[in-house]
Amino acid sequence: MKNPISIQAISTISPLGSTEEEIWRNYSSEKHFFKEIEIGGRKSLVGELSKELKQAVNLLRDENSKYRHLDDSVLFAILAGRNLELENDLDLEAAGINIGSSRGATGLFEKYHTEYIRTGKTSTYSSPTTTLGNISSWVAQDLQLNGPQFSHSVTCSTGMHAILNAVAWLQSGMASSFVAGGSEAPLTGFTLSQMKAMKIYASENLDFPCRSLDMKKERNTMILGEGAGLVILKEGIQVDAPFLIEGIGYANEKLKHGASLSKKGKCLQKSMKMAMNSAGLDRVDAVVMHAPGTIGGDNSEVNAIRKLLGDDLPAMTSNKWKTGHSFAASGIWSLQMASMMLEHQEFLPVPFSEYQQIPEKLDRIMVNSVGFGGNAVSLIVSKN
Repeated sequence: MKNPISIQAISTISPLGSTEEEIWRNYSSEKHFFKEIEIGGRKSLVGELSKELKQAVNLLRDENSKYRHLDDSVLFAILAGRNLELENDLDLEAAGINIGSSRGATGLFEKYHTEYIRTGKTSTYSSPTTTLGNISSWVAQDLQLNGPQFSHSVTCSTGMHAILNAVAWLQSGMASSFVAGGSEAPLTGFTLSQMKAMKIYASENLDFPCRSLDMKKERNTMILGEGAGLVILKEGIQVDAPFLIEGIGYANEKLKHGASLSKKGKCLQKSMKMAMNSAGLDRVDAVVMHAPGTIGGDNSEVNAIRKLLGDDLPAMTSNKWKTGHSFAASGIWSLQMASMMLEHQEFLPVPFSEYQQIPEKLDRIMVNSVGFGGNAVSLIVSKN
């Protein structure tokens, strides 16, 4: 990196809420935010938005007739965008936006496909409202941004890849500021069935049903959560920015199958090493891990950290035991968790994990994200 990147603001909507006070309060508790509901005729454990946030999403549809035909993945991002502090000298004419999604408009796809199977026809809105670019385009319009607008999908690391894209634009001088992030509305029958078909989904309603970073678990325990996460980024060290990105890393690894991730997490090893090198560090105080609650995924990431840093492991934690896995938005949720720990100078461990080390200080935290296909992103964040 040429210079650090300033994080001007972070906004998320998740099962933990939408305000900083509410989210930190829920992070500080030892309870999860899952419920068992019926979707597609089958009961599933999910990380669902609160009734208040769902009402806020429905209000968007009521206030603007154009929003009535949009997928929840778009509306979640619009709601998160409205919570950003745009007064942070965001140049509306030059600010870029990149919001991605792993699954995109899954709810609408299922709706329109069912309609087509039943009638042989589909709605006029079926094509324009299911394109992935909808997310950035509609959020940009809602926030009145006129800079570059694009969306993308890099499976579960999509939100963090949006940050990488923003860094490239900012450091090239092609944009003065950037809104980046991810949004996901995966709580649909077909999406849940896909995860269950892979045999990675939680099947027991335990006290802690997602066993992220429980290295003794004998079955996979991933749970899906819904929501969005956005950040405002600027080049260099801005006086009013609360947090900085000091290092970035990214890597892929050789594919062996569609959900490929090697046992030693080779892509994570590379991305973490790159991030530390770009920040000029050989250690970090803590790692907010991807750790989805699957046996293979959790082991792979721990193995990667051990391979890179040795047996003297840093403090390790994850938020998926509370929120579930939100695919594209998950990396932004993890970044927010890291920033909150820096702000409050309090480490948040996973209560049932064997990794209970509390760091002596919290100056620099690494945040990991990795997706199907063995693509990883690592960021190092600090307080400004």
